[in-house]
Amino acid sequence: MDTRRIILFVIFSFSIMMLWDAWQRKDAPPVAPSAQVATQAGAAASSTADSSTPTDVAKDAFTLARGQRVQVETDLFQAEIDTNGADLRQLTLRKHRANTGDGQYELLSDAAKPMLYVAQTGLKGDHLPTHRAVFTTAQTSYQMAEGADTLEVKLSAPVENGVAVDKIYTFHRNNYAIDVRYEIKNDSTASITPSVYYQIIHDNKSNQGSAMMPTFTGGAYYNETDKYKKVKFDEMAKQDLAVKAKDGWVGLVQHYFVGAWIPKAGLERKFYTSQLTDHYFSIGSMSPLGSVAAGASLTVPAQLYVGPQTQKDLEATAPGLEYVVDYGILTIIAKPLFWLLSQLYELVKNWGVAIILLTVIIKAAFFKLSASSYKSMAQMRELAPRLQAMKEKFGDDKQKMQQAMLEMYRTEKINPMGGCLPILVQIPVFIALYWVLLGSVELRHAPFFGWIKDLSAVDPWYILPLLMGATMIIQTFLNPAPTDPIQAKVMKIMPVVFSVFFFFFPAGLVLYWLVNNILSIWQQWYINKSIHAEALAKKGNAKK
Repeated sequence: MDTRRIILFVIFSFSIMMLWDAWQRKDAPPVAPSAQVATQAGAAASSTADSSTPTDVAKDAFTLARGQRVQVETDLFQAEIDTNGADLRQLTLRKHRANTGDGQYELLSDAAKPMLYVAQTGLKGDHLPTHRAVFTTAQTSYQMAEGADTLEVKLSAPVENGVAVDKIYTFHRNNYAIDVRYEIKNDSTASITPSVYYQIIHDNKSNQGSAMMPTFTGGAYYNETDKYKKVKFDEMAKQDLAVKAKDGWVGLVQHYFVGAWIPKAGLERKFYTSQLTDHYFSIGSMSPLGSVAAGASLTVPAQLYVGPQTQKDLEATAPGLEYVVDYGILTIIAKPLFWLLSQLYELVKNWGVAIILLTVIIKAAFFKLSASSYKSMAQMRELAPRLQAMKEKFGDDKQKMQQAMLEMYRTEKINPMGGCLPILVQIPVFIALYWVLLGSVELRHAPFFGWIKDLSAVDPWYILPLLMGATMIIQTFLNPAPTDPIQAKVMKIMPVVFSVFFFFFPAGLVLYWLVNNILSIWQQWYINKSIHAEALAKKGNAKK
């Protein structure tokens, strides 16, 4: 057992982290693009919250009809509601920039290219409006007034058989959660038994991340029984989701942003998914509303969250919605790290500086563990000439070589595994921080200094990755060299190989690893120097 195994272990652990990131991503098989944008009202009704599962319109694809557009402007949104179904078809986040250029970020869109992302609702039952119904509105443009806290947009369905239905959106200032309620007035001569559905239509191509940094885009739902679950598009293609619940939400998750329907609390619901075409899918919730007697009225409230995955906003909207910021099994470590990072940002008002301070704090917390690891490696470094001499002495006799090495370790009181175990303890923290930096929308378009204008994007001049590569090369000189010449060559080329990865990583991640490496180099250099001085002193005393 020698130090080269420790070094290889660290490299292997880093590789596992990269592979884990790839494993977490959405991995749907390629499909042929559809010739037209399509949805279907029955997709929402294909799985109901009651015992029946209607099949009359399930899987029937129809063109997403375009009607009159109602323009809505608030402090957070620039939105369009289509009179066909009174659906939210376009939504731009005014406080978030587009991925490229200086425009604002378009979250919802009913354009066939490059994406389809629409929030729909409807009522199921005789003479009740689905999202195919054509609504009317008193005006075609709404704007939140200066100083107003809310903006209400009311659309009305045609009265059929004495049943009047209004669909009302209520936008709130500084809030990404939109109230969406139905007001049903039954002026017919008989009772009605409506059901309400909420669904999101999305394509399976857009917002997939890059080959080096893939991200998850797909369905998700939450209830107290099952907790948070993600649903990939290829899983939707295999079978419809059919989950009954008494609480929770359902939605569509992508990197940094989420759209989620939160039905009325206490309402029985059934979450469903449906493949509409080769290219488009729906995920939603459906609930029976009971009986509405003749002459009676019923109000059905719900919420639609459409916005960034800002944890304070998610937590304030609905239980479990904060889990869309998915840290996986390391959430118990990642959430405190994000909290600490946020607190540091509040002090310095720069996410890059906050990352540096957080790295220093984590390094300080693991200072003694790291010191133990570097001490073991430094001791092995001092023994490298003796190990080489043993190799030359015993040649191919591996058994005698092993016995001689163990005897030397006992004599020098060195544990060759001493450098491995401290690193093993730190790996979960490093991986958790990796996920925090990768998934935090707060870092999106957050500037650092100079040429780094966006910590969530690749360094445009590749200065940080080059510096990162340089620190890895320096570390190889500080580590004990393997006695095997082939392994020595591998260790020399590994920094170059792994530096290539950092050319494709967000600048915030590279900044963290760069600072961590600089601190590690300083600590390792100091310990190497101390151990070397002790070894020289020991040799001097032995000669006396």
